[in-house]
Amino acid sequence: MNRIVAYTCLGLSMSLVGSYVALSKPLVAALPVFLLAWLRFGIGGAAMLRWLKKPAGEAPMSRQTARLLFLESFLGNFLFSLCMLFGVSMTSAVAAGVIMASIPAAVALMSWLFLRERISLRVWGAVACAVVGIALVSLAKNPSAGHAAAAPQTELAPSYAWLGNLLLVGAVLCEAFYAVIGKKLTGVLSPKRISALINLWGFALVTPLGLWAAWRFDFSGVAPSLWLLLVFYSLAASVWTVWLWMTGLKTIPANEAGVFAVLLPISAAAVGVMVLGETLNPTQIGAFGIALAGVVLATLPGRGLEKPAPVEPPR
Repeated sequence: MNRIVAYTCLGLSMSLVGSYVALSKPLVAALPVFLLAWLRFGIGGAAMLRWLKKPAGEAPMSRQTARLLFLESFLGNFLFSLCMLFGVSMTSAVAAGVIMASIPAAVALMSWLFLRERISLRVWGAVACAVVGIALVSLAKNPSAGHAAAAPQTELAPSYAWLGNLLLVGAVLCEAFYAVIGKKLTGVLSPKRISALINLWGFALVTPLGLWAAWRFDFSGVAPSLWLLLVFYSLAASVWTVWLWMTGLKTIPANEAGVFAVLLPISAAAVGVMVLGETLNPTQIGAFGIALAGVVLATLPGRGLEKPAPVEPPR
């Protein structure tokens, strides 16, 4: 594959991730979080039905692989979605973009803890940048946060922005575990089948909560434009970002591809400012710059050291 095409796939993947993180904000304002998560997994699963079939050359699934698939879905799909959706409902899309920028550093840290990979001083510097960036954006007074969408049946005050930021940090940790477990799964299963199976587990996990939310929800009050946005969010989170990312990785080394993670917070902030009418204050601009510096530090290759685990996109 042409390297320019591969770079384009990687850039589109991360841009889509940042876009749907930001665009999930109007969705959580219109739909209960559990219902939104259930519909997202359902729509994504319907689009990936053909990916569930075991390829002819693939070995039978072991019990360990089955357990890893469950953990991959529970942490990377179920908990990640709940933390991300509740978090975005309590804070701004700009703040979400800055916090999600710490994903590469978190992946590197988890790889060191659980996979015993060696990490350079630059990656430790990236972890420090992520912590400082999160602290700054959490302390910043964001005028947009006062208009944060309400969680189900609750009018959230601006003071709840800190809780939204904390939940987004939880989403980052879930995504880091997802990347570490995914590194083991890709050795025995194809990326398409992994995506379909963990999405199926996510749908099963959230179905009781989704049905409970759907039972008392008035679907007639949702605007047609939001249903279209829901379809985009579902397909982007479950199908497109994964396919684009894996396609680019066929040609580009993982450590080089990780640099494209900078497009995640950039696209999230751009959507927040241009589409959702949010603003950037000086403190957030500083936090944004520090977080982006951390992404670059975490993803640039170091000489003579193992590369961090590949950064996989949020669902």
